[in-house]
This record gives sequence, C-alpha cells and structure tokens, in this order.
Amino acid sequence: MVKGTIAVASGKGGTGKTTIALNLAAAIGSPVTLLDCDVEEPNVHLFLGPSWEANEEFHVLNPSFDEERCSGCGECKRHCRFNAIAIFGGKPMLFPELCHSCGACVRACPSHAITEEQRAIGRIREGTSHGIRLIDGELNIGEAKSPPLIEGVRRRGDNETLAIIDAPPGTSCPVLAAVKDVDYLVLVTEPTPFGLNDLILAMEMAKALQRRYGVIINRSDIGNDQTLTYCQNQGIAILAQLPFDRDVARIYSQGKIPCHTLPHYRRIFEDIIARLNKEMI
Repeated sequence: MVKGTIAVASGKGGTGKTTIALNLAAAIGSPVTLLDCDVEEPNVHLFLGPSWEANEEFHVLNPSFDEERCSGCGECKRHCRFNAIAIFGGKPMLFPELCHSCGACVRACPSHAITEEQRAIGRIREGTSHGIRLIDGELNIGEAKSPPLIEGVRRRGDNETLAIIDAPPGTSCPVLAAVKDVDYLVLVTEPTPFGLNDLILAMEMAKALQRRYGVIINRSDIGNDQTLTYCQNQGIAILAQLPFDRDVARIYSQGKIPCHTLPHYRRIFEDIIARLNKEMI
C-alpha cells in the first residue's frame, strides 16, 4: 500500500464511516495506523480491544491573570478575537470554553500580568491490536472545542506507515481539523436524499481544501440511484458500492470486524485498497 494519510469522512452521521475505516485497516495486510479523530464519541477501540500502551491527558494553554499587576486597561479583551475575555469591575474574566490558546492577550498586556497555564481538555491513548496501531482521543465532558484534541491525535501519527483517519461526521471545524492536509479523502455516503445532500457538502469541503477524493456508496441497494447518477455525471470516482449485507450487520453488532471473519467482505476491501493505490499514485 502507498504510504500517506487517508481520511474516511462523511457529510452526515450513520453512513458507515467507522465500519469502512476499520475494515480498510484490517484488510491492508501491512503496518497501518488508525487514528480515531471522532473525539466526542470515539468507538474504534470497542472493535479492536487494544492493549493500551499510553493514556495521557491532553492540555491546551489558557491565560491566567495576575490581579496585583493588572491595571484593568482592557487590552486583553480588545485583542481577543473570540470574545473569551470580559472585564468586570475593572478586572478580566476568562471564559475558557471560548479561548483558542492563541496567546494574543499575553502579548497585548502592557503590564505583563498574563501568563499561560495548562488546562486538560481530554485524553489521548495509544495501543495495538490485530497488527493495527490505534491512536484515539476522548474529549472531556462539557468541553466545547474538539479541534485542538483532534490535532493532537493527528500529531501522534508517524510518516513511516499508512495512516487511516476515522473523521468526525459533518463538515464543520472538527472535520476540517481531521482532514485538512490528508493525501486522500474517502467520502462515505448512502443512496438517500439526505445522503446525497450531505455528500455534496463534503465534496465542496474537499474541493475547498484541494484534496483528492473518491466516494463509497454504502447500503447501495437500499434507497435510490440519485447518488450514483450524480457522481457519474460529475465524473467523481466511485471506489465501491456496498450492498446491505445481513452477515456484516450481525458481526458488526457483536463488536467484531467483518473483514476478519467474512472472506467475501475482505476481498471487497482488498479491491478498494487496490483502487486507492492507483488513485494515490
């Protein structure tokens, strides 16, 4: 398999994105790193059951104010683009959920009354199972911003093996953090009006990021042929059409990876991998 980074994404949830990412990793037959970047609800580990080798807190930098030094001038508030600082009673107050750790307030403070302190927003874990190196992140409950943690998971991947990213659903900031510099995007959709609508949004995202992409139509025999017709008319690469398979659903519901137990399903993903090799050259 060509080295690089492949992100498996979708314009909406429930299309089978995690299933595709898992089975791609399982069918490669060579060293692979699987990055679960859906940090608000990571679930790849439920299927791999890895032995965790690392489990560490992930921190971001937030400003801390020295009230004795602070003159209450408000320069920190004026320089914060994200409205994370308010001035009450002549003193600054931080809303940490809005802070983007940009450091602008630290540089703007004329009294040098602001330092940066670490704040834990989640955890990053690393483990191995079935020859797959898994790295995932889990955002702490109540945290509003996942992109910093997603970028932290991305940085843990190395360039020595192929990396497959299980991206969050949708096309918002968390997805951009997961896919912005990948070598290839696999967009998973379903043959329904909602699936086509959100696939178009995902394709527009890929074009804006100038990323190469192809489409997998999951449960291709349930719904209509509008998605297939649209892709064909637009000249979009169809990597595979996967019909509904009761055996796949049964094995997946048991927390197992279909490629490990269904030879015909493994052959399908070996064909997808061969197609990806050609697309990525």
